[in-house]
Amino acid sequence: MEHPAAYRGRQVVVLGLARSGVAVARWFHEAGAHVTVNDKKEREACPEADELEALGISVVCGGHPAGLIHEGVALVVKNPGIPYSVEPIRRAAELGIETVTEVEVAARLCKAPIIGITGSNGKTTTTTWTGLMLEAGGLKPIVAGNIGRALTEAALESQEDNRMVVELSSFQLKGTQAFRPSIACLLNIYETHLDYHGSMEDYVVSKQKLFANLQAEDTAVLNWDNAVCRATAEKLNSRVLPFSVREELDYGLFAKPPLAEAKAAGQASVLIYKDEEGVEHPILKHDELGIPGSHNVENALAASAIAVASGVATDVIAQVLREFHGVEHRLEYVATKQGVLFYNDSKATNATATIKTIESFSKDIVLVAGGLDRGSDYMELLPAFERQVKGLVALGETKEKIVRVAKLAGMSRVKTVDTAKHVQDTVDEAVREAFALANPGDVVLLSPACASWDMFPSYEERGRMFKQSVHNL
Repeated sequence: MEHPAAYRGRQVVVLGLARSGVAVARWFHEAGAHVTVNDKKEREACPEADELEALGISVVCGGHPAGLIHEGVALVVKNPGIPYSVEPIRRAAELGIETVTEVEVAARLCKAPIIGITGSNGKTTTTTWTGLMLEAGGLKPIVAGNIGRALTEAALESQEDNRMVVELSSFQLKGTQAFRPSIACLLNIYETHLDYHGSMEDYVVSKQKLFANLQAEDTAVLNWDNAVCRATAEKLNSRVLPFSVREELDYGLFAKPPLAEAKAAGQASVLIYKDEEGVEHPILKHDELGIPGSHNVENALAASAIAVASGVATDVIAQVLREFHGVEHRLEYVATKQGVLFYNDSKATNATATIKTIESFSKDIVLVAGGLDRGSDYMELLPAFERQVKGLVALGETKEKIVRVAKLAGMSRVKTVDTAKHVQDTVDEAVREAFALANPGDVVLLSPACASWDMFPSYEERGRMFKQSVHNL
């Protein structure tokens, strides 16, 4: 696409009325484009419509009307979650009209260097940690993107002395063209979102678009323990800064000794940065991290690598790693009731994330899981179920699949919950059933292994309802 300012006097169609859609529509309108916003939801479910229409922006709700996309349209900006199979996007492709996501637009408007962070799991924790490290290092970060704040809105506030720290999904990256961060981080790649991408190949290619335009002076931060991440490095001309919990590297950030080896010996690994001269800079021991779990050691190394690449001192990085105690809905402690500990991990929207969370605990777990059915059989949960999960409460579209895995694991304490007319009632029942299965000292863990959209508008709402149910016990 051209620079956004070049669309003055031209027709721009924005698909989707979420935060990013509203922000990008407002900007194009203020820049003099003729903007139409379209959302398939009915008008009463689009509270932002009144605000946009008051500005003079055309808003069409309730479906995608014929003629929305025509030869006079210069650009389509789509909400990342809208599949490419919908009629307006297919029509745009037929007419040769460019379709991008908000990331492409915002990057053209951003004055600050951009740090892009993506991966199947760990994005929010790593992005938050990175923002805190850069802030402690005096680098004036602005944290935005998939983590919450619309990137366009944040980009318009940016100055050259800021750092734009952006959490990015595969949905967002798939719709980019010239997007170029100065630091690009790929945390990991696991099978997920195949209902959207259609294949693992398309999912991987979409993630790798984060690196498509890197130059020699840019930095790619890559998980050396993940085969896809390591293969990505072979295609790059930029500097590569690897991190690993499994091996000591000649250059990069790593756990010393490797994490599994240290745990087997009852020791703590030290997180190390080894510079280009081969000098080791200890940061802290892994058991000093403010949040538990092997996956958070990976996230800590990734955020530390980004901070090192940005010029933050290792003692500053260590302080942030000690003091940060996690983000909402990601291994979030909720309460203790009669000796039973409750944790909200609603952001675990795939099986890999749930497995890593289960492995973070040394206590017996009663798991609350289930949600949107994307076609997985969830058999990868079997070893974790056999080792550590004593009970299961399953809900949502995938409940029978997850119950099947639990029974294969020999689990006898298994309950299912049907969806009630009011979703909060369903969550209340699930929490009561889980509490009844638990003993003092056990953990009741909401870690669904599934997306939320079968019952909830977002994983955040799912987590909030879970917390409310726990507090109401």
